[in-house]
Amino acid sequence: MTLDIQYNDIDNHVDDEIYDCLNLDFPKSFFLFAGAGSGKTRSLVNVLKRMHKENGQRLRMSRQQIGIITYTNAACDEIKRRLNNESIFFVSTIHSFVWELVRNYQDDIKEWLRNNIAKEIKDLKEQQLKGRSGKTASDREKKIESKSKRLNKLDEIKRFTYNPNGDNISSDSLNHSEVINIGAYFLLNKPLMQNILTRKFPILLIDESQDTKKELIDAFFAVQKNNSKHFSLGLFGDTMQRIYSDGKENLGQVLPEDWVKPVKKMNHRCPKRIITLINKIRSSVDKQEQLPRTDKEKGIVRFFIVPPILSDKIDIENEIAKKMVEITGDTLWSGSDSVVKTLTLEHHMAARRMGFIELFEPLAKADRLRTGLLDGTLPGIHFFTQLILPIIKAKQSSDEFAVARIVRQYSPLFDREIFKNSPVQIDIIKQANDSVTSLFLLWSNNADPLLIDIIRNIAKTGLFSIPESLLPIASRTENEQLIANAFRTAQEKDDEEKDDQIEAWDSALSNHFSQIEPYNDYVTDKAQFGTHQGVKGLEFPRVMVIIDDEEARGFLFSYEKLFGAKAPSDTDQKHIVEGKETSIDRTRRLLYVTCSRAKESLAIVAYSANPELIMNHVLKEGWFLKEEIEIFRNNELCKES
Repeated sequence: MTLDIQYNDIDNHVDDEIYDCLNLDFPKSFFLFAGAGSGKTRSLVNVLKRMHKENGQRLRMSRQQIGIITYTNAACDEIKRRLNNESIFFVSTIHSFVWELVRNYQDDIKEWLRNNIAKEIKDLKEQQLKGRSGKTASDREKKIESKSKRLNKLDEIKRFTYNPNGDNISSDSLNHSEVINIGAYFLLNKPLMQNILTRKFPILLIDESQDTKKELIDAFFAVQKNNSKHFSLGLFGDTMQRIYSDGKENLGQVLPEDWVKPVKKMNHRCPKRIITLINKIRSSVDKQEQLPRTDKEKGIVRFFIVPPILSDKIDIENEIAKKMVEITGDTLWSGSDSVVKTLTLEHHMAARRMGFIELFEPLAKADRLRTGLLDGTLPGIHFFTQLILPIIKAKQSSDEFAVARIVRQYSPLFDREIFKNSPVQIDIIKQANDSVTSLFLLWSNNADPLLIDIIRNIAKTGLFSIPESLLPIASRTENEQLIANAFRTAQEKDDEEKDDQIEAWDSALSNHFSQIEPYNDYVTDKAQFGTHQGVKGLEFPRVMVIIDDEEARGFLFSYEKLFGAKAPSDTDQKHIVEGKETSIDRTRRLLYVTCSRAKESLAIVAYSANPELIMNHVLKEGWFLKEEIEIFRNNELCKES
């Protein structure tokens, strides 16, 4: 074995460290630091295969499993495949895992819902007493009415349902947030639930733990603390790759003293030059520094700075792609057969370029809606992407069978009990057909209906169940809707007591249905532009990262601050003093995630009115060499000498 090969395998001991923690008789909990491209999935699979070989029979005999929580359904499928779908492993997303844990405790779920909904109604009524009449009060009254109906119907529900990949808008279904909150509450407040978890899963491993909702991570920590003698909690993660704001900050830095803290040093994905760059990006955050493989090429990085010019940005980026062909000798950077993954540092940029910015922007501003919007699980938006979009595409393709299947599967008109007990079933079928016809008429003569018109049409016909978040809007009278439309431009817009979520939906639903499909392509990673969530764990030979504060118009991120073209705000300074997260911190993390996807070559395109300031700053920080920086001058790329 050569020295080079030995060097490339310097992390092999980490697998042994993890395996030692998974001792069924003397378990230990751990946090594995695994930076970008470190091969954590390979380590996970290696350790689990060894567990299967040496402890599989014991786990089967005791009817126990090892729980593995992964980030996406695709990641679940890949790990299951690599583990040959062995029954001792329960691999799932976080929502699926929690639902599996609580689903059989229907009475407890009902009691939690009763208390939670009652509290929500009480809070709304208190706000109603303090507030004044008007559009906000009307919306609040409808929310109270909707929640009161749900509360009153709880006793009629025999069994609650939940689909991690579905809309969950029927009267007996739970939404994504409720499942997570129920799971966290049960684990923290019901010792029996802790016993159930640890007896069924003596080992629980959580991938991308830095993005698991903080309330749930805290609950798992409590379980581990109370059951440390017979339960191992293993966290895989990297705080530098935290995407969601509701993940636990500083995870990995605030662990119990008896936890094992293995570290993977090698980056198996990126070439040497890109590893040097991402090490520099994170150097001011922590001391974690990755090493390159000896058999990797040097790799190529270029930093293009584009000042405000008249040229179309897409044309500029195409020109940069052609330039990358010259620099790299790789013809796949440009042309009809190009294979380049374009990543944006801020979602607004992709939304603007793909044509769904008006839908996206108001929802992204609402804190409680943002995470669901970014991962595609927001019930109100999921209603359009997973129900309305498929039925309209089926109709436009003249696939009447698909239309009928969607209606029979999702319409409350075909609820099994209602349909079975109906004296005249043909009337229900006729009502469904009339409702479908009414919906499709909105698209007559190639029309592009507003989302609000679609919602109101469906609410009127009862074809589908409306998500709870949209019920206050869907149930408005014509006059109330006119008032709501006027409200968005009137002085009440600045009313401090307004409901931010209702206002966000009012703005979003005032846009056309044609924005739904490009949004769906984006969040499901079917578009040229990649999401930070969608590309986590993925890798691409050629990556173009586009950053543009002006186009992004976001307040959560600022690359101009990160690159020294703009001073930190007073809020940033305040957060720094208080040890809180700043927009600079968030931007640095996203830049790290996007740049670390590249396997061969990387082009970073930065739009800025201050190219000289940015160039001087990144040179001072040592992020780039002067010959790696090119600035557009007079609509031409000029290498800095």
